[in-house]
Amino acid sequence: MEAEFQVRSQQAIKKFAGSKYGSTAFENEKKSYPKAMMDFLAGHQKKAIAFLQSEDADAKSYAHTLGIDFYSSFTLKGQVRKYFYFGKYLDPNYRQRMKKAMAILTEKDPLTRTFANPHSFWSKSTDNCNTWVDCRNTDNLKAMRNVAVYLFAQETGNEETRNIYKERIRQNVRTLYQIGQGEWDSENYLGHTITAYINLYDFAQDAEVKSLAKSALDWFFTSGALKYWRGGFGGPSKRDYSNGNCVWCSLATHELGLYFGDSPLADPEPAPDEVHLITSSYRPPLAVVALARKEFKKPLELLNSKPTYENWKPGGDAAPQFHETLYFGNTFQLGTLAQGSAGDWNGFKMMAFNSRRGVDYLIAATGTDPTKISTSSVGGDNVAQYRNLVIWLNNKPLAPFQFLLPKSAFWETHNGVTFIRYEKTWLALTPINLRIEGINFIATQKIQSRYPDDQILTATGTAKTVAGFALEVGEQETYGNWENFQQSVVSKSRLNIEQINKPEVEYQGVFGKVKLQYQGVGLPKVWRNGRHHDWRQHFAVYQSADGHQGPIDLGWKKGKLTVEAGGYQFQSQSR
Repeated sequence: MEAEFQVRSQQAIKKFAGSKYGSTAFENEKKSYPKAMMDFLAGHQKKAIAFLQSEDADAKSYAHTLGIDFYSSFTLKGQVRKYFYFGKYLDPNYRQRMKKAMAILTEKDPLTRTFANPHSFWSKSTDNCNTWVDCRNTDNLKAMRNVAVYLFAQETGNEETRNIYKERIRQNVRTLYQIGQGEWDSENYLGHTITAYINLYDFAQDAEVKSLAKSALDWFFTSGALKYWRGGFGGPSKRDYSNGNCVWCSLATHELGLYFGDSPLADPEPAPDEVHLITSSYRPPLAVVALARKEFKKPLELLNSKPTYENWKPGGDAAPQFHETLYFGNTFQLGTLAQGSAGDWNGFKMMAFNSRRGVDYLIAATGTDPTKISTSSVGGDNVAQYRNLVIWLNNKPLAPFQFLLPKSAFWETHNGVTFIRYEKTWLALTPINLRIEGINFIATQKIQSRYPDDQILTATGTAKTVAGFALEVGEQETYGNWENFQQSVVSKSRLNIEQINKPEVEYQGVFGKVKLQYQGVGLPKVWRNGRHHDWRQHFAVYQSADGHQGPIDLGWKKGKLTVEAGGYQFQSQSR
């Protein structure tokens, strides 16, 4: 693993050699600082250091910290590595100025110290803060802020502030092991949270805090390993911006892939933030790397839960907000949420093996905006999954549906079933009060700049009651070949809509069945292979569907994470 990591690290460094950095205005250090650090590693040390210690574009706004920008969380993350890792290359006077600024900042908790007027993060930002440091509370921004303030207080001997932030960090890490992360599996932000804790792991002097950092990193890489595959990132995701639905397109894949690899394609556009990992001594457990490479017995089904975002509020940890089903075949992994997609979360995403690209995607959604397909919804989605079988129902009259799939996929319709063939994975899409309209060329054109290899298939509900589809996914290991898959589905699989007015639908697949009773409020009623699924008995953050010890296990409020994959075992507990 180490040799592969070093090769990928050098490839990433090479990409930034001689690059332009950008500016230090507002929070542009988010990219400009790590770009300069990467260029330093590429051999352009004088140029990089000159930029890193140049006068900040907004120095007048930070006169209280001697012109050093310690405001935005993204900037703070870069300031940490600039000082603690690259500090020996900085001019001694500049480094001393940074240390004095840290002492001023952490004399008291900077979240309790305010400006007369809010400071902007961007020229037109609306979420501005009047506190000395970033007051925004998304999980990734909070992690960057807490880690930076902790390390600055540690460096300057401000023990009261250090202990305040140590406790905040401890509570955040404990929450991961109790109920999971509010910003769970974000294809966009997971990497930012990881690099924040990388800073803590590398530079914390307190052994307990360093251990907390490792626990956090082990947890984040484990959660990322489940969704990462061959350079792709798939399955349900919180804070999904619909930009990560191809190999190396998700921001999270850059940090994860640096360790996990296992893709036929090298990362064409590494993230500058990889500098934090490249210069770190942290390495994920071997069992976690094997989990990412899917080195466990398949097929496998996991029944997982995800907490509400603001889980720190009273009652926020009483029960999960989301219930996730993840199924791993030999050539695909399919994940759904019981409530489908909405807001900023994705509730249906499949990745299928592609020998050339790594993986191909299937994304299903209601709605008409293909550029937001990951989270698109007209509201009222209910989803049931049992292993390789899915039922999706929506109660909006004439509901519009859209599906993202690769242009390389072959599709045809027999006996009312739309069959779709990926390289090694086969789909049978059975409409439920739904008219399959075919490839929508206008919608496809809208996604071409981001997804030139993909297309949009659209469909529309035909009834004023529920509409949707049943999906059966097959592969050689279970159905033999493409022709046999089609014949088996046509002859053995059955859609039962006798109770659709309840509304209730059952789909009998070749090897099992799933039933969904639509609920307008709350979670749908689901029967998995004839057995009613009690959501109250499935609060675990990660658990195998068959009740046995799977490759990953973490009970609800149990605090003990176990991973077994590739012949390795790893355990970690909250502290």
